[in-house]
Amino acid sequence: MGMGDRGTSNHSGVTDFILVGFRVCPELHILLFLLFLLVYMMILLGNVSMMAVIMTDPRLNTPMYFFLGNLSFVDLFYSSVIAPKAMINFWSESKTISFAGCVTQLFLFAVFIVTEGFLLAVMAYDRFVAICNPLLYSVQMSTCLCTQLVAGCYFCGCISSILLTSITFTLSFCASRAIDHFYCDYRPLQTISCSDLYVHKMVSFFLCIIIIFPTIIVIIVSYVYIVSTVLKIRSSEGRKKVFSTCSSHLGVVSVLYGAVIFMYFIPDGYPELSKVASLCYTLVTPMLNPLIYSLRNKDVKEALGKILGGKCFYFILF
Repeated sequence: MGMGDRGTSNHSGVTDFILVGFRVCPELHILLFLLFLLVYMMILLGNVSMMAVIMTDPRLNTPMYFFLGNLSFVDLFYSSVIAPKAMINFWSESKTISFAGCVTQLFLFAVFIVTEGFLLAVMAYDRFVAICNPLLYSVQMSTCLCTQLVAGCYFCGCISSILLTSITFTLSFCASRAIDHFYCDYRPLQTISCSDLYVHKMVSFFLCIIIIFPTIIVIIVSYVYIVSTVLKIRSSEGRKKVFSTCSSHLGVVSVLYGAVIFMYFIPDGYPELSKVASLCYTLVTPMLNPLIYSLRNKDVKEALGKILGGKCFYFILF
C-alpha cells in the first residue's frame, strides 16, 4: 500500500487528504492553471463590479438588485473556496489538504451553493410578484421582507451544510487518503470511506430532496404564472421587455441546476465526468452570472459604464 493509500483505523487518524485533481499529463497542468486563473479573475472582476454597481447606483436600489447583489456575493465566495486551492495543486507535488482544511472547504462550499439555490428561488418569486402583481409590488416586496428572505436563504445554507459536513466527517477513512476530485466534496469522500454508507446516503439523499425540489417547484410555479400573465399582454414590446427581464434569471437557473442534476446522475465509476460537471457550477456559473445580468440589463450596463469611465465600456457591453 502506497503512502497515499495507507490505512487508518478511523477518521481521527487522518491528518490530511490528497486531492488527486484532473488525471492529465503534467504538460497540461500549466494550461489548466492558466485557464483556472483566467476564469477566477473574471469571477472576481465580474462579481465585485456587480456588487459595487448595485451598492453605489441609487437607480438599482430595488428588491431585484438587492437579491442580485447577494447572488454575486455568494458566487464570489464559493468560487473562492475552490479555485485558489485547485490552482495551488497544479504546481504542488503532494497535492495535500489538511483534515481541517477539507472540513472547512466542504462546509463553506455547501453553505454558499445551497444559499444560491434558495436565492434563485427567491428571485423567481420576486419576478412573479413584479409581473403578476405590479401594483402591489412595492408593498409586498418590502425591505423587511427582502432582508428576511435573504437571511432565510443563508440560514438554510448553514443548516444544510452543518448536517452534510457532520455526517460526512463522522465516516471512517481507512480505505485511502486520496480524494479523486479537485476539491473536498462529499461523494468522493464517500468513495474512500470504509464505513457503512447506508444511513449517510439516505441523509444525503433527503437533504438533496428538501433543497432541490422545493426551490425548483417555486421557480417552475412562478414562471408558469409569469408566462400566463405575459401571454395576456397585447403589446409585443411589453412581452419582449418582460421576457428579457426573466431570460437572464432562467439562463442562470438552467446552467446551475442542469450541472448539479447532471452530476448527481453520473455513476460513481465516472469521476472525470463528475469533475467536468462540477466545474460548471463551481467556476463557470459564477463567471457567467454577472455577464448574463449585465449584458441583458440596460440599467446595469449604464451604471457599469458610469463607474468604469464610460461610453467605451458601455458600447463594449452591447
